[in-house]
Amino acid sequence: MPAIAFAAMPTSDAETLWNGGADAYDHQPETMVSDGPGHPCRHCLRNIDAGEELYVFAYRPFPELQPYAETGPIFLHKVPCRRYEAEEILPPVLTTSPDFIVRGYGENNRIVYGTGAVTPTDDIKAYAAELLSREGIAYVHVRSARNNCYQCRIDRA
Repeated sequence: MPAIAFAAMPTSDAETLWNGGADAYDHQPETMVSDGPGHPCRHCLRNIDAGEELYVFAYRPFPELQPYAETGPIFLHKVPCRRYEAEEILPPVLTTSPDFIVRGYGENNRIVYGTGAVTPTDDIKAYAAELLSREGIAYVHVRSARNNCYQCRIDRA
């Protein structure tokens, strides 16, 4: 099985929003105040604490528009935060739910059918490594099992 690396939203994507740029739908992000758990920042991969301001916006973690380029709402600290770096460790945002959807994508950035599975949190690393050992799978997404929101990406280390 290959070693895996958890990857947060690229800093360049976060900086676009922090510097007044638009989201995937060409809208300005909305500002909210966190009421506690349930607002995971996709840049630092930590929960946004109660009382902290955050952005909610449309995010498309794919390089171009195409039928499989899912776009959905995610959260980001309003005040710039440091990007998640402990790539070999399960990020804190993935410890807040009993399970997540784990799904493989090909080099063409399209879903590889038959790879998506609701996966217990404790099994994410093993299932992602198994998917990445298959021919035709370039990377993996982790998404909310209840709302399908993008959480992070997993690549070969």
